[in-house]
Amino acid sequence: MNSPIETLKQSTRSSNTSNWIQLACNPSVVRRGVVYSLVVGTLLAIINQGDVIMQGRLTWWHGLKIALTYLVPYAVSTLSSVGAMQTSVRS
Repeated sequence: MNSPIETLKQSTRSSNTSNWIQLACNPSVVRRGVVYSLVVGTLLAIINQGDVIMQGRLTWWHGLKIALTYLVPYAVSTLSSVGAMQTSVRS
């Protein structure tokens, strides 16, 4: 199995969007994003919503905010991983 960088180098015919999606769905990128999301998202959720959770006043709105709290670190990790791989190929 080729590394994500080798796959990107070989796929010169595909569009940039297709390459980006392929790299973003790579198991190593997804795994890294999930780990960062769980660690950072949990810390941020406790900091931002901990009082509401502890008091038992959790509403659907708080649940949505907590979900977004986990989504943001995943997105940042994925964007930075794919960007770094693309930069590595260009150099």
